[in-house]
Amino acid sequence: MRYPTWKYILIVFVLCISAIYSLPNLYPDEPAIQISGANAGIKADQAVLTQAESALKQSGLSYHGSQVQAKGVLLRVQNSDAQLKAQAAIKRALGDSYVVALNLAPTTPSWLLSLKAAPMKLGLDLRGGVHFLLEVDMSKILEQRQETYTADIKGKLREAKIAYRTVSDVPNGLSIKFEKEDERDKAKELLSAEYREFVMVAAAREGAFYLDLGFSPQKLKEFSDYAIEQNLTTLRNRVNELGVAEAVVQRQGANRIVVQLPGVQDTAEAKRVLGRTATLEFRFVDWENQASADGFAPAGTELFTMHKTNEPVLLQRKKIVTGDRVVNAQSGFDEYSNPQVNISLDSRGGKMMADATRDNVGKQMAVLFVEHKQRIKFMTDENGKSIEIREPYVEKNVINRATVQSMLGSSFRITGLDSPEEGRELALLLRAGALAAPMYFVEERTIGPSLGQDNIDKGLLSTQVGFGAVALFMLVFYRVFGIVANIALFMNVAMMIAVMSAIGAALSLPGIAGIVLTVGMAVDANVLIFERIREELRAGQSPQGAIIAGYDRAYTTILDANLTTLIVAFILFAVGTGPVKGFAVTLSIGIICSMFTAITVTRAVVQIIYGNRRVAKLSI
Repeated sequence: MRYPTWKYILIVFVLCISAIYSLPNLYPDEPAIQISGANAGIKADQAVLTQAESALKQSGLSYHGSQVQAKGVLLRVQNSDAQLKAQAAIKRALGDSYVVALNLAPTTPSWLLSLKAAPMKLGLDLRGGVHFLLEVDMSKILEQRQETYTADIKGKLREAKIAYRTVSDVPNGLSIKFEKEDERDKAKELLSAEYREFVMVAAAREGAFYLDLGFSPQKLKEFSDYAIEQNLTTLRNRVNELGVAEAVVQRQGANRIVVQLPGVQDTAEAKRVLGRTATLEFRFVDWENQASADGFAPAGTELFTMHKTNEPVLLQRKKIVTGDRVVNAQSGFDEYSNPQVNISLDSRGGKMMADATRDNVGKQMAVLFVEHKQRIKFMTDENGKSIEIREPYVEKNVINRATVQSMLGSSFRITGLDSPEEGRELALLLRAGALAAPMYFVEERTIGPSLGQDNIDKGLLSTQVGFGAVALFMLVFYRVFGIVANIALFMNVAMMIAVMSAIGAALSLPGIAGIVLTVGMAVDANVLIFERIREELRAGQSPQGAIIAGYDRAYTTILDANLTTLIVAFILFAVGTGPVKGFAVTLSIGIICSMFTAITVTRAVVQIIYGNRRVAKLSI
């Protein structure tokens, strides 16, 4: 019996890596409070930490660690109940200038963190929190695109002096009506060259000639993807305000978005942030009275402050265009490599912008960001109990002002930015001002942290019982070979945990079920091998010959069985939703690891035991 040296090296290497990346799970994250500024201009420093510690002491709440980090201040507490009480006390002390968020602080040793080793993330069903399912109204994004194309096509036809009667919306496209057939044919020739996204069909009905323009399936998918991606960007920006660690905002199906906020129990607060309204206003700067304003706004003007610098800016009350006309905003660079933001308006917004800027070239235009928020106040009622009062208010800041260099239309650019980072931030603020398409809450669930801990405890118990039962079965039925199988089973579980920790996969309750199932399936390959070895022994093979034949002849059966299961796991992941995906991920990782341990690892251990000596009998 011989076994390649490189396989021993591979096994030792995999075992070491598995040990390193599974070890952090022995050091689970602990509850903590993270404090950060409400915006980029506010920093959470040592003074904020001192104020937070004082608030906890006054409330009689204990903590066992605090530090100032790059992202803000972090205070460690004992448990989830203390975490919620500490958040309320600190929020009351610091006010609206800071975001006080629930978080988890790592307890992993620094030498493991330096190797990028971290514990597995826990899903919503284990940590608790809120789950929202939002549906995007795709018909609205199509209406916006139809309106834009209608205005553009009308302009093209007028420029080419082609007579038409109407341009109307039809399902998934447009329809242009002509009185003469030759005018329709000219229009088709003209538009076909410029609008390749349409499928154009010439038709005659009701005594008139029509050119039907249908959006291609690729273009409709592009509209849909844009609406989803834009809304995802907006939602992620809003979720960041909550400061929730490991929040999940992802697409589900064709027109739905799943938002999962682990650790959040205040559903009303979460819905307020996700559903808040913000908009933009484009106005001209009133330079005639700018110098003499001095805190007072003359008639027909309003005084605002510049974003970040708090510099006063006097704007005209008349609005040029509002944010509901912005359909896209992307940061980039101009021909001189200076940062800029490219703005796209709908057709109506483009006309309003053109009319306003035609006679105002050389003047400055400002972008006013208007956001509707709630201010939280704490008051004491007549019974001496602290109550929370939410007071709505509107916050307005000038986020950019620039000189109008020429008449603007549906597409224009904002220049004069200080850095590419400012350009990206401005584009993000512009996009976050309005959703690409309306969204509606279609599902809402709240899961308590106590239920999550109960799930963890029972999941660990089921895994331990399953592992113990399988290990005992293998030991009783296969003796020494059973010990070999149990060694491989232990390594298989360690590999699964290491892989899931390394790739950042979130462990959910279905994921625990996948681990338990894999524990049972992991020894299936060894049962096939061991039974094949028994058959070879009964057929008169020598002990070592039976081992070689058992592994060689069982390999194909093991590969087929695991490959079919792996295909099913991939299908579950492709078509399933969150819980099903969690089960499929765990099952897939477990199958791949079990094939390695059941075939390669056990073969190496058997080689060490029986390979280099004469054997008269196998303990199997």
